[in-house]
Amino acid sequence: MRPIAVIMRSLLLVAACGGLLGLALAAPVQARAERVAFASQGLAPGTIVIRNSERRLYLVLGEGQALAYPVAVGKKGKAWTGRTYVTGRYLRPAWIPPAVVKRDFPDMPDRIEGGAPNNPMGVAAMTLAGGEFAIHGTNRPGSIGRPVSYGCIRMHNEHIADLIQRVRENTPVIALP
Repeated sequence: MRPIAVIMRSLLLVAACGGLLGLALAAPVQARAERVAFASQGLAPGTIVIRNSERRLYLVLGEGQALAYPVAVGKKGKAWTGRTYVTGRYLRPAWIPPAVVKRDFPDMPDRIEGGAPNNPMGVAAMTLAGGEFAIHGTNRPGSIGRPVSYGCIRMHNEHIADLIQRVRENTPVIALP
């Protein structure tokens, strides 16, 4: 994974302004995640497993079970694999496009405020250690199930709202091919 970049500064700013998830979250929303059989191979309950080839994110429940969420993954040459962990959880995060995105879309605004309909982070985001990637919602639900991102994992907004309440900082994240 690449060094932490502009997106992290943006999310840290959101945290400093009170956007950090914390004490008073509402009860989990009804998500359409599917409970599935899952060979966790010794992974602790609560671990997030992303299978890029399946375009699925799994939250390990233990006892051979997981919650499965459909996701969008990195496009060819942008998908990542490896191990990391959740560093932060944010509601309505602002977004500053990373340099690679600005290079491809020079007319893109330098900052898109949280809650704006053109904000690619959707309703919530979880930042990941060691890179500029996040697991986040999207305002483009048609992208789910496709390889379209610059490396981030996109989820339906109701799914990220559910998942973000089920995990905490330091939750392990494993991305597989």
